[in-house]
Amino acid sequence: MLDDRPDPDALLAQLRSDEARAQRGKLRIYFGASAGVGKTWAMLSAAQRERAAGRDVLIGVVETHGRSETAALLAGLDALPLRELAYRGRTLAEFDLDAALARKPAVLLVDELAHTNAPGSRHAKRWQDVQELLAAGIEVWSALNVQHLESLNGTVGAITGVRVHETVPDTVLDEADEVVLVDVTPDELTARLAAGKVYLPRHGENVAERAAQNFFRKGNLIALREIALRRTAEHVEDDVRGWRVEQSGPGAGGNGKGRGLQAWNTSGAILACVGPHEGAAQTVRTAARLAGQLNVRWHAAYVETPRLQRLAAAERDRILAVLKLAEELGAATAVLTGSDVAEQLAEQARRLNCATLVLGRSEPAAGWRRWWPAAASPPLSRALAQRAPTLDIMEVAPADSSRRLSRAPLEGARIDSDDHEKAPTYWPAYAWATATSIALTLVCTPLASVLELSNIVMLFLLGVVGVAMRFGRGPSALAALLNVAAFDYFFVPPRLSFAVSDVQYVLTFAIMLGVGLLVGQLTAGLRFAAGVSTSRERRARSLFELTRELSAALESSQVVTLGTAAVQGHFGGHAMVLVTDAADQLVLPANAPEGFDPQVADWAFRHGQPAGLATATLAAQPWHYVPLRAPMRVRGVLALSPAQPRWLLIPEQAQQLDTLARQIAIALERVHYVEVAQQAVVEMESERLRNALLGAISHDVRTPLTALIALAESLQTLPPEERDNAARAIVAQAHELHALVNNLLDMARLESGIAGGAVNLRRDWQSVEEVVGSAIRAARTSLGDTVVHTALGAGLPLVEFDAVLIERVLVNLLENATKYGAPPIEVGARAEPGTLVLTVRDHGPGLPAALLGHEQKLFDKFTRGEAESATPGVGLGLAICKAVVSAHGGEITASNARGGGAEFTVTLPRREPPESAEAQL
Repeated sequence: MLDDRPDPDALLAQLRSDEARAQRGKLRIYFGASAGVGKTWAMLSAAQRERAAGRDVLIGVVETHGRSETAALLAGLDALPLRELAYRGRTLAEFDLDAALARKPAVLLVDELAHTNAPGSRHAKRWQDVQELLAAGIEVWSALNVQHLESLNGTVGAITGVRVHETVPDTVLDEADEVVLVDVTPDELTARLAAGKVYLPRHGENVAERAAQNFFRKGNLIALREIALRRTAEHVEDDVRGWRVEQSGPGAGGNGKGRGLQAWNTSGAILACVGPHEGAAQTVRTAARLAGQLNVRWHAAYVETPRLQRLAAAERDRILAVLKLAEELGAATAVLTGSDVAEQLAEQARRLNCATLVLGRSEPAAGWRRWWPAAASPPLSRALAQRAPTLDIMEVAPADSSRRLSRAPLEGARIDSDDHEKAPTYWPAYAWATATSIALTLVCTPLASVLELSNIVMLFLLGVVGVAMRFGRGPSALAALLNVAAFDYFFVPPRLSFAVSDVQYVLTFAIMLGVGLLVGQLTAGLRFAAGVSTSRERRARSLFELTRELSAALESSQVVTLGTAAVQGHFGGHAMVLVTDAADQLVLPANAPEGFDPQVADWAFRHGQPAGLATATLAAQPWHYVPLRAPMRVRGVLALSPAQPRWLLIPEQAQQLDTLARQIAIALERVHYVEVAQQAVVEMESERLRNALLGAISHDVRTPLTALIALAESLQTLPPEERDNAARAIVAQAHELHALVNNLLDMARLESGIAGGAVNLRRDWQSVEEVVGSAIRAARTSLGDTVVHTALGAGLPLVEFDAVLIERVLVNLLENATKYGAPPIEVGARAEPGTLVLTVRDHGPGLPAALLGHEQKLFDKFTRGEAESATPGVGLGLAICKAVVSAHGGEITASNARGGGAEFTVTLPRREPPESAEAQL
């Protein structure tokens, strides 16, 4: 059948899980109730057996606590040297993680899983070391006491009066491949303690006697033993359930697996069967009470069949109310779909490993039904016993009262288990069935003299099939009856009479009727299965589409829009996604829709719990409020006023809403942290620029100002012959300060122009030779005695650009070559098709090694070739060059020249000059 085919997504997930499991090492934990039960001894004994079998067994760290029996088991086992760490004047010996990873044995023994590593270690806890070893594919054996489990730490502390501070997350034990329980009776452990086999005397103190009076009291040991046994049983139960899930896939039956796998009474789990009868609430209460007495998990399930789809709204309300009651009492609820109630319940029990089924007792048959054996027997109990003979079936006596939904918040809306289950209007379907039979009779009447009666029977059967395909089981049954009657009355001799001259026609009538009923039944089942599949596909598609769209959202407003549309598209009605502001307060809508209560939304946000419609909190509200719970915190509230309020009481629809809310919350949290990261990057960059600017200005502005002040003060005392030199020095320092201020102002002007959309360029047709010459003259103060060679191509054409800004580019490049390069400096220009290429080269050490491959960083603001040097400048010269060249539509690059030195290349776009410009030249 189609339903028996394996799910491709499940198979792919299983393959990925198996692959990850194959690459990861196995973890075996020797688990005990307390110290002294023999965990390390059992671990070393197993290690000796593995070594004898030829496996590479290595001791990473083992604590013998001075016990001679345990130390004797170390003989013959290789051990890693411990790593020494200095801490507060002491030398601590710790497990050497790196040495273990390099050695990579088949089995590594790492004792004391809850141990806290010394400061300076890679990980704070030893169990974190074990996680890294497992990720490297190494099988690890370790030991753990029950009081070191995080979830049980407080419980054990309350029992024993001793609170340990070294704990291990429960997930470490849950994810262990093997848990070996090492257990001894309290009397035996007390005897070992008294014999000195648990704690050895230290400094003349009898540690064992003090421990026996405190932690090792018999009552404590009994309680710890019970907790350890229960915790181990939970792990084993998870293993059993996981194995059963692997074995229960479709197609696994036939050899004791899959559908042939029976429920095992290992955990005592209970499945309550919710039916449409009045006593369903009593069934749920009995199952909850029984689960509480046995301290086991329990589930509740309702099976939706095609017949139950036609129940009245009040009866469907009662079913939903019972499911809601089961959830309130702690059950995991589910709505199953299928035509066979017993088969669905048996399959659910096998899947959940529930060995006990609780169902309501069938009412005794009354009237004539008492004399009909098939009607007098309890059909569901008998069917369950046939399909699952190993299940324990408990029948609950009916109660006088039944649970119903509150009518106020759900008034006026009919509930269906899904959108495909809307009850059709039946009378038109029966009218169409009648009309089809009449039409076939009219069509076949003139053909009676031409066709054989067998062919006319085929036409009537075709009509039954058509009615069944279009209108379902009931109308097809009516069409079958009418067609049989019409065939008998109008076509079977004697005609126009219901009398039958040939007994064989009775068989024909029976076949026609049977085929009609059978086709109707099959068609109804197919329609029901198609509706269920469509519903599931719709839910999966809505989740997939929302996840896909949210993955591309970069702002909270986009997440709000997408989330609102997805929820409204699935549930109808009205929906709102409310997010938080910078102060982590819920932002409420300015114009709230009708029925929306901001106080209820704020309550759901602050408490992190659903409220409003279909909840136990403020249930009279017409809106349903779901907190958007993300991994870190609640990110907002999803408010929904659905088109069908009772949908919220259906487990599948409630889970769908929770999943949608979780996807929205995760997307909001992702966007939040993206914004945080971007803000952090902006703040870091702003801080870097601020520090660079302040550092450069404090050096390059203060230095010339100090020199100017000193030179100005010295003019009063210098002899006349030296005053000219001092004046020239003052002029030079003033020029440096003026150039610095010009760079800052130019950069501010260019940045302002770029931010405003464009830099105001004064383009004109210019002679390249003149611009190069004027740039060399303008930079002469900075150049000093540095030799500058020009290599200008012959016949350079006129080029259209802003002469002042391009001159500034060349001046900055010349000053940069003077500061960081060595003479001579070469300035070149050549015309290429569509471009003008300007080059400035020095013969110094070239670009810094740190910038090779990242040369464009030189053109960032406040970036200098040497981060710390006495060379004046704030790192704006090259940034100005890039801004000017980019404004002209050109490009500037830097590279190391052949033969040494750095070379900067400016490429400007050009076009052929007009004749008027050539004439002016």
